[in-house]
Amino acid sequence: MNGFLILDKPQGLTSHDVVARARRILGTRQIGHLGTLDPLATGVLPLAIGMATRLVEFLEADRKTYAAVMELGTETATQDAEGEVVARRPVPDLGREEVEAVFAAFVGRMKQCPPMYSAVKIGGVPLYRLARKGLEVEREARDIDILELKITEFALPRIVFEVQCSKGTYIRTLCQDLGRALGSAAHMTALRRLRSGVFTVADSVALDDLKADTPLLPLTAGIGGLPRVEVTEEAERKLCHGIPPRLSHVVGDISGLEGEGWVALMRQNRLLAVAVPDFGHVRETRGDFKLKKVFAGT
Repeated sequence: MNGFLILDKPQGLTSHDVVARARRILGTRQIGHLGTLDPLATGVLPLAIGMATRLVEFLEADRKTYAAVMELGTETATQDAEGEVVARRPVPDLGREEVEAVFAAFVGRMKQCPPMYSAVKIGGVPLYRLARKGLEVEREARDIDILELKITEFALPRIVFEVQCSKGTYIRTLCQDLGRALGSAAHMTALRRLRSGVFTVADSVALDDLKADTPLLPLTAGIGGLPRVEVTEEAERKLCHGIPPRLSHVVGDISGLEGEGWVALMRQNRLLAVAVPDFGHVRETRGDFKLKKVFAGT
């Protein structure tokens, strides 16, 4: 059993809960998820199954798209609706255009401080464990990218918006920061992930509908935007023994790919390996590619 399964995570379960249930239903322990969702959140939770777990590193950095609901007037300890209210501030009489201008200022690269209620580790200890003890420690702000931020519903104190962002962006922290920028306070009341890289809600299966024979997406679904390089049958035989192909085993011209990073070595729409062109034999003397992951013969 090798491939990807895109689940529509229900509210109230952790990502770990979902993986545990999938393992029981599918009868395999070799399952990993791409990108944790908080219990409050719903939506796209891609699962890598079997050999697909070896492709996770090529997908984890992909962009995410969320639909979120924020409510002005209060901040909570967890920055979402599940936490204790820790601050209250009046909601200014703002028009939609004023709010959109503030939202526009958040588009681009910025620093974001991870919340105390998060799985980020300091000294090997997850922050949420410290937060549950009433402790707060200094956290290093991280670079994030907000590629798109648009309001879809506006009815103060409630604002619904969609955001396209980089991996590692905390949407509940974004809600709190937006609330402060609007001269008030805010927390997130709902979150739904619409897209994780190439996977969308349209690809997803409801957890309650998951069965042992639910079809999986193929391994090729996990190579994202990697350039695809078709190779010969002889190259496939060599790859089964961990031997990288030479340029003579490549179908078509790929001379422009050297130095472009990882490529997917393919044979008749099957993923054989992920490799990097090494035409000068700098790191690999047996062929013209340095192999990263090999799937041929598995």
